[in-house]
This record gives sequence, structure tokens and C-alpha cells, in this order.
Amino acid sequence: MRKLLKSLFGRATSKQTLEILPQSVKLELSPGQTLLEAALTNGVPYPHNCTVGTCGCCKTRLKQGRVTAVSDFGYVLSKQELDAGYILACQAVAQDELTVVEIADPAANLLSLKKTAGKIASTDLLTHDIMKVVIELADPLEYLAGQYATLRTADIPAGRHYSFADAPLRGGRSSVSFFIRKVPGGAFTEELFSGALLGKPLTVEAPFGGFYLRPGNAPMICVAGGSGLAPLISLLEDARKHRIRRRCVLLFGARTQEDLYLLEQISELRQAWPDLFEFVPVLSDAALDSDWTGARGMVTDYIDSSLDAGGWSTAEAYMCGPPGMIDAGITRLVSLGMPIDAIFYDKFTSTAGMGVAA
Repeated sequence: MRKLLKSLFGRATSKQTLEILPQSVKLELSPGQTLLEAALTNGVPYPHNCTVGTCGCCKTRLKQGRVTAVSDFGYVLSKQELDAGYILACQAVAQDELTVVEIADPAANLLSLKKTAGKIASTDLLTHDIMKVVIELADPLEYLAGQYATLRTADIPAGRHYSFADAPLRGGRSSVSFFIRKVPGGAFTEELFSGALLGKPLTVEAPFGGFYLRPGNAPMICVAGGSGLAPLISLLEDARKHRIRRRCVLLFGARTQEDLYLLEQISELRQAWPDLFEFVPVLSDAALDSDWTGARGMVTDYIDSSLDAGGWSTAEAYMCGPPGMIDAGITRLVSLGMPIDAIFYDKFTSTAGMGVAA
């Protein structure tokens, strides 16, 4: 009888411990508690935002133990990430007595979240469906190049998430800009593109996200699609400002020539870059009889030619854009020999997660 009771209830009553690396923090888990909930309840800084398994901010490598997924990790993480042992901490419940996880370099979490009032000061159409939006802030915001903010209005208290398009400034920026794509029927972007939000109050909360330039001098392969150019421009302009010497290839995917934008700024960036910088715009829907003489097809098709064979194991990739582009890019990069933990991305979706929202 004792053996039967132990088999039925012993596991539920046994103490479960979570160890978080590289901080070497150990926490006791409550029954049914997710790994993220345990960390935040105990005051441990942990990358996160949505907490419902859509943004990918809490992507974590499982080093020891087994977990149960509240919702399928595969909706956000690629097959390659799953194979490498990555999980979403906000959706993971421990099964074993000891669970050991490793989070990314916590540098992006050294900046505290801050809310401030703001208003849209100006807008500028970059393409037919991408707008540059400049917001004046009541108090300056600090962030790392590549991170994003949540914008809230009285009508949309849940907020929408957009990447900063400016390089950060020491002490914070009092004026920030975003490249926002129009989502047909989107509650926020329909009003924005109609001009109804110009001058109206909103709340800006930042910084969020683990997309930022890692230290080192490894060659960089940057891949952007649509409004995904925003965080890469922020990241690259910040790197240029700090005279970071790294070879860089920027691949920019668009549909037609009319969907290309910021070409003059990219040209100036390339000229001022302290190392080799190559820019390759790729059009997926350029008419065959158009005057376009550049690259055609899917932007991820041009990853192969970015580096010489043999250089992939020591390079890094930074990608921002729609889920299909990100997933195709990860598959291609891994097949070429790039380690999965050298691939960093911001997957733009139309849900309440990272990147563009309606």
C-alpha cells in the first residue's frame, strides 16, 4: 500500500527545483507553475513579454530535466531550435525534481521597463503600406538597438508592438521612430494611416526583446523583410556609431521596386561602415518586363552567396521579418553550418507578440 501511495502521490508532493544559468540561481517550483512564473515570482529578471507563448522572448535552452508544454512550442520555435533543446519558459511546466535552463546573455535585461506618455508628432509614407512614425515622449526612453516598444491608446489598452528604428542615445531618446506596416482591418493601423492618431496621446512602454547585437567581430548576415528593416537599421546605425569592425551583408526582401525604401540611408551606412559592407535588395514580384536588373526571388535564396564556404561556423545571423522568411532563413543557415545559437531573430507577426501588430 505504501508503494502504491508513493507512486500515486509521491511525485506531486516531491520538491521541484529550477536552476537558471548563467546566473546560477536556484528556485523552488510550485505545482503547475511555469518556469517563467517561478522566476518572476522570485524577482529573477527573465526575458519575456506576452507570457502566452506568441512572442518568443522567453526562448530558453533546457539543459537538464523534462518539461510539459502548456501550448505547443512549435508554433513559435523552429524545428532546429526544438532539436537543439529550446523551449518557451512561459509555457513550460517542470516534470522532474531538478530542471536546469540557460537563458541568453542577460545584457538586454539590464535596462528597466519604463512607461511614458507620448504623442505622434509626424508620419511619412515610406511605401504604400509602410509608414515612418515619429513619437515625441514626455520622458526619454533607454533601449538597446534592435529592441522594441509597446504602444497603447485609449481604444487599444492591450497595445501593439513595434521595433525602434533609431540608434539609441546615451541617457535615452525623447523622440523615437518606428516603421509600421498597415494591416488591412487592423484597429491600430487603420486609424494610424488615416491620420486619426496624429497628435493624440498614447503610452509607450519599453524596452522589450532579446534582439540586439552580440559582442565580437564575427561576420554578420542580416536579413530583413518589409518593416523588418527597422530593428536592423537601429542595430547597424548603432554599430557604425561605435565603429564596430565586422564584415556585414544586408539582404533586404521586398515585392517590387516601389516596396524598397531607405536606400539612401543604407548607401550612406555602407560608405561609413568601417569594414566590408554589402547590400543586396531582392524583389519577389518584380515584373519580367520591368527595368529591375537586381536580384529576384525570395530573399533567403541569397543567403548561400553571402559568405565563402567554410565561414558559416564562425558567423552570426540577424533576421527580422515575417514568420515564413524567418523559418526559411533558419533552415538555410543551419544547413550551411551556422550554429543555431548564432542565429538571432525578431519574428514579426500580426498577433500580440513581437514585431508588427494590427
